[in-house]
Order: sequence, then structure tokens, then C-alpha cells
Amino acid sequence: MPLNRRTFLGTSAAAGAGVAIAGGSAVPAAAHGHGHGHGHGRPPKRYSFTVMGTTDLHGNVFNWDYFTDKEFDDKDHNDVGLAKISTLVNQMRQEKGRANTLMIDAGDTIQGTQLSYYYAKIDPITAKRGPVHPMAQAMNAIGYDAAALGNHEFNYGIPVLRKFEEQCDFPLLGANALDAKTLRPAFAPYVIKKMRTPHGPDVKVAILGLTNPGIAIWDKANVSGKMVFPGLEEQAAKFVPRLRSMGADVVIVSAHSGNSGTSSYGDQIPYVENAAGLVAEQVPGIDAILVGHAHLEIPEYFVENKQTGKKVVLSEPLKWGQRLTLFDFDLVWEKGRWVVERAGSQVLNSNTVAEDRKITRLLADEHKKVVAYVNQVIGTSTAAMTTAEAAWKDEPIIDLINVVQAETVKAALAGGAYAALPVLSQASCFSRTAQIPAGDVTIKDAAGLYPFENTLEARLLTGAQLKDYLEFSARYYVQTAAGVPVDTAKLTNADNTPDYNYDAVSGLTYEIDIAKPNGSRIVNLSFEGKPIDAAAQFVLAVNNYRASGGGNFPHVAGAKQLWANSEEIRNTIIAWVQAKGSVDGAQFASVDWRLTREGTPVF
Repeated sequence: MPLNRRTFLGTSAAAGAGVAIAGGSAVPAAAHGHGHGHGHGRPPKRYSFTVMGTTDLHGNVFNWDYFTDKEFDDKDHNDVGLAKISTLVNQMRQEKGRANTLMIDAGDTIQGTQLSYYYAKIDPITAKRGPVHPMAQAMNAIGYDAAALGNHEFNYGIPVLRKFEEQCDFPLLGANALDAKTLRPAFAPYVIKKMRTPHGPDVKVAILGLTNPGIAIWDKANVSGKMVFPGLEEQAAKFVPRLRSMGADVVIVSAHSGNSGTSSYGDQIPYVENAAGLVAEQVPGIDAILVGHAHLEIPEYFVENKQTGKKVVLSEPLKWGQRLTLFDFDLVWEKGRWVVERAGSQVLNSNTVAEDRKITRLLADEHKKVVAYVNQVIGTSTAAMTTAEAAWKDEPIIDLINVVQAETVKAALAGGAYAALPVLSQASCFSRTAQIPAGDVTIKDAAGLYPFENTLEARLLTGAQLKDYLEFSARYYVQTAAGVPVDTAKLTNADNTPDYNYDAVSGLTYEIDIAKPNGSRIVNLSFEGKPIDAAAQFVLAVNNYRASGGGNFPHVAGAKQLWANSEEIRNTIIAWVQAKGSVDGAQFASVDWRLTREGTPVF
């Protein structure tokens, strides 16, 4: 995967040949003489600079939710998008002096909203004379210095990613994204930036980018035979000493990898998914790590390197542009070189500022196009369907998700070794306000059923495992004795279980006896009218969150994966409605499960 000339000249990192200059002369940290060393009682030379970081932007430019078609809001009143981040960045640059700042990202940039979907699939950036990706436009305007590759960068295939890379005025870094044939980096592994100081010698700041080994599984269809993704620790151990020997005074890692040391892909590949903390612990010579992938907020966290005892600072800003990380570095000139004396971090909340008009004006047309697109009619519905009671009744609107998932998996397995097995499907009531109206159905309506950017997998389970799975799911209901009045407001979310961790499984019939204790609630579990065979094999159409251990359901994370794709389930639902033209609950709705007490239905 040769670097094209523009990318090569822009970064020259792969060759380690040139370095990009951060430019400008700095605001003096201490404007003392230019002599070397501390002689003649002079105070030592010092220099401070700040590295700002975002991660998991997932296609968010505006503080807008394209699925509800209104301003984004959540229970904590967070805001999202690069337009807000831009305002924070401008404030920091004003405060610190632009030449004393760098701006980086830790990946998952071009997937996640209908804005990013539109420019990958509807009006693709890869078309002849195609548009410039809104994320490239916004990040160029903000003035990013580098971004690591996230796993979702590969969702739309390598050509879309390469085109995005070409459109960015900054390098996309991935020291562990290797060409499958040559095993050389397929992207620039690092970039070195020079910070001008008031004391003569520049500070050389190396930014090393690392991505997630899970790409090999999650985007197998797009990368198999083209790229391989070794572990983060292994590649960091190779590159950090090299960067130090090239004269880097400060080494920052931008890692699309969480901090917890855990993996959701079991033994499918020998690398750790969330390895940022392990990198800090195992690889000497790193000063700071911008953490991504886990969608958590970590303002400041220190990890001690096992070899040197030195503390490495880690920070993860919250997803979608809800937070901006600030790494502050204080350096001192010692024995002819710059040494990091102190490094710390904090996060700023993007809900404290207004959107930057420069960014919103720049992308106003793109935004308008996408708003029109989500309001487009894609079919009709014979009746209104809603999730209002789906948390305690088997409702047609949840059956719709399940029928789409089951049909997609059946088609994918057709003609293969598992084609004859029955396909079941799991779905949750993600939102109690989702609805499909009677009459016209828009993209927004269909997508609103599935607010998460989950993708679909097929896993192999036995009848006995499915019973365990359903028992686990049924813990969601508060135990309610027979004869006691049932209040739906107090029936669900036992032990704070969220709605998205209660699964209804279609393709089986069963009762959930809420009068019984946890673990013995599933009654009359049947397949095709007969009690389920504990040893029989079934295919479960399941979202990637659940399949990778999300919610901690039994068996599924360890079950054999028969198929997976990188298309978001919500987009599969949209395509299904478009292809059918009309949604008729009578064709797919069925009551497969119900709540009972001692054999008597609750509703």
C-alpha cells in the first residue's frame, strides 16, 4: 500500500526523513539568556506546551441528532461535535499561544452519524469529482496535526479510507496497520513536530499512532489479505526507541485502544483490545497516551512504567466531541537536551461553549443535505407501531428488528455449512419513544428504532445455552408474587438493568414467570411447538455489543462466530424497508413470549 506522494510529503514520517514545523515563535516561558546549562547562577531554561486531543468523534460536526432531527441532548446535557470543540481549541490557542499547542485525535472519525454515512454511501467521497468529507473539512479548518486510525475507519472499505486520508491536511497514523504482504506500515506510523522555544533549541515532539487489532475480526471482509494488525505493545516497543534515537524530546502515543487491559474478541486473535495501559506499563520512553475506543471519560490517569518507574499520563476525552483533553508538558533544559519535568492532563466540557460559526458555516450545505436525506420517505406502514410497552410485551416494532436481522443472517449463511440451522434473533427495546407511524415512513423513523451504531453477527449456540441466556435476560423484571397488582412503572429495570440489556429472542416461544426467583423464570421454552432440545444447535443473530460481551450475557461472547459484517444494523433496517416498500406487521408480528405468574398471563 504505497504512500501517495502527497501523503508522503505531508508527513515524511514513514521515512523519518523530514519533520513538520509547528511554526511561529513561542510566547517565552522564561525569557532568560541563550547560554547552555545552568552556569553563572542563571535559572534553568524552561518551556511549556499543550497537546489537545479528541477521540471517537464518530461523524459528529454539529451539535445535532440526525435521528431525532433536533439538537443533541442527553440526561447530563452534554453537547457533541467538532464545531463546539473548535471553540475550545481557539480559546486554548489564544491562552497558550498557537505555536505552543498541538492538536491530535485517537480515531473512529468517519462513521457513526447519518452525516458520515451519507458521504460514504449516498454521495460518496470516492466518486469521480466526489465531495470532500465533512470530517476532513472540519478537522482541516481546526488545524489538526495528526489522527490515529480507529477500527471504524475501515467500515466502509479501504478505498473510502484512502480517499479520506488524501483529503486530510494531516497524517492518519497507524504503526500497527501493516500491509499484509510486505508487513511494512500501510500508513504513516508517526509524525515529528518541532516546537520553537525562546531559547534556541527546538523541542521535538513525536506522535506515534496505534490502532485496534480487532479490525482483523470486525472488518474482516474489508481487510482480509490486505492488512494485518499486530498488538499495540509489540509495535510501540519497536517504534518508541527509534523515535528517541531520532532525537524526540517528548513521545506521545495516540492509541485507538481503551485502558482496561480487556478484550472482547476472546481467543480469536492473540492481542489485547484495550491495551493503552499495558503500553504505558511495558514500553519505556513514553510521556503521554491519548486513549480512545472505550467511550469512557478519563481526565487524568497515571501508569507507572515497570522498567523505569516513570509515570506516564493517560487521558481519554468523552466520545463524539463531548470533551477535549489537554495534556500540559513542562520541560527543562538539562545536560544539552530538553527533559519533561512534569506532564498532566484534564478534560474540558464542550457544553460550556457555543459552536464555532466558522465550522457551522463551512458545512451548512452538507448539514442541510443530510437533514433532507433523513426526512426522506422510504416506504409506508399499514399501522402505527410503538415501543411504549415493548419493555413488558412482545410488540410488532421489536419483531421488525428481529425479522430484519434473521433474514440478513439467513441470506449470509445460505449455501454454507450452517445454512440448514434455524436462525433466531435478539433485540432490545432501546428507546421507549421509538415509533413507526401509520402511512409514510422516513429514514429517521426506521433509524430511530436502533439508536446505537451496532453491527450484526451470527453466533452458534445450543438449546441449553439459549435457556441460560434467556434466564439471564429475565433478571430485568422485579419479582412480583401472583395476585399482587402489577405496576408497569415498577416492574422493569431490576438491579438497575438498563432497557438495552433486556433481550427478547424471536424464533422460540417462552413464558417468563415473574413470580419466580431469578434463574428459574423461563417456562415452556419451545421451538416449532416442541420443548427445546438442549443439545440442538441454533444460529443467533446478535449485535456486536452483545457478542463481544456487552451486558455480560452468558455463552454468547465465547460462542463460535459464523459471520459478521460492518454495516450498522439501523442502516440494514432502512435498506430492508426501502426494498419492501411497505411495512405490514401482519406479515411478521407474532407473540413469542409473554410475562406470566403461575401460568396466568400478566397482560
